[in-house]
Amino acid sequence: MEAEALQKLIIAAPAMIIAIALHEVSHGYVAYRLGDPTAKLLGRLTLNPIAHIDLFGTIIMPILLYTLTDGRFMFGYAKPVPINPMNFRKPREGMAISAAAGPVTNILLAFASFLIMNILIPLASFLPDTVAETVFKPIVLILTASIYWNVVLGVLNMIPIPPLDGGRVLTGLLPSKQAMSFSKIEPFGFIIVLILFYTGIANLFIMPVVLFFLKIFQMY
Repeated sequence: MEAEALQKLIIAAPAMIIAIALHEVSHGYVAYRLGDPTAKLLGRLTLNPIAHIDLFGTIIMPILLYTLTDGRFMFGYAKPVPINPMNFRKPREGMAISAAAGPVTNILLAFASFLIMNILIPLASFLPDTVAETVFKPIVLILTASIYWNVVLGVLNMIPIPPLDGGRVLTGLLPSKQAMSFSKIEPFGFIIVLILFYTGIANLFIMPVVLFFLKIFQMY
């Protein structure tokens, strides 16, 4: 891996780990508020990222994708937060709302990172150059990475194919009969998603949404 790509990875890694961890915590927290204590009882309603890290999905796969694409793409996932929809008063609706919480959290994190960054940047002009360069610049770079990767993670997870969050949301919105039929594709969901990306079909509806949010955050 080239030095520049390694530097970008070191900057992106904290943003990606926080994004993934809070994405999962939000699933469990919303489920808890809706009546399912499963995640809380298993200790998954914690901001400690170690509790959510999946060796392959959180570490190996993002690094591998980042390396193979020369820093152009990185995606990952954490250990899914366990949710028992039978604890919800309305199981399908509760599952859909819990699923939507993850991507919504990512967009809110991107917005929070944008606000913090725009508060810090003007402050840098009042600091000595050495402090601005060694302290503020790395923080701003991490916040920039946080905006980008939270947008990407949030948008990708809303692809309406189970087991992605968008698929679970769609399952909750469909009539019962259609929802049962649609949910049967879940074992093949990731294969379908990979095919969509490999063929470039996913870019036709994913990239416009990503660019829409990046324009909002003045990054495109």
